Amino acid sequence: MTRKQKRLSVIAGGLAVLGLAAALVLFALQQKIAFFRMPSDIQASDIQSQSRFRLGGLVEKGTVVRGEGTKISFSVTDKIKSVPVTYEGILPDLFREDQGVVIEGSFSPGGAFVADSVLAKHDENYMPKEVADSLKAKGIWQEESKKP
Repeated sequence: MTRKQKRLSVIAGGLAVLGLAAALVLFALQQKIAFFRMPSDIQASDIQSQSRFRLGGLVEKGTVVRGEGTKISFSVTDKIKSVPVTYEGILPDLFREDQGVVIEGSFSPGGAFVADSVLAKHDENYMPKEVADSLKAKGIWQEESKKP
C-alpha cells in the first residue's frame, strides 16, 4: 500500500466514523425534538399520531377555566382556528387571556391537547418570537411601534 492509499484510507475511515456519530446523535434527538405549530396548521394526522410538539398562539378570551387544584383549561387561537388545551401545574405569573403563549405537549387519545409546559410573555412589549412570526405571516398581528 502506498502512502497516498494509506492517507486516503485514514481519511475515509475518519469520515465514516463522523458520519456514524452524526447519525447516532440525530437518531437519539429525534424523539426529543418538539416542532412548533399554530392552531390552523394542525392536521388530523397530528391529533391521531399523539406526537409531541409546541403549540403557539394567543390565549382566547373567555376560555380560561380553573378546575380543581392546579388544573386549568383554556383555548389557544391564531384568530383562524382554536385548540382546547388542558394543563395541570402552576402557570407563569403573567399568563392571561389575549396574550401570546407557547405550550408543549401532545394530543390525548380523546383529541384534547394536554400540555406539560406553558411559556408566557414576560412583559407587555414581548410576544414569543415563534408566535409573532407566524401571526405576522398570516396578517393577524402587527408589532406595535416602540416608544422612546
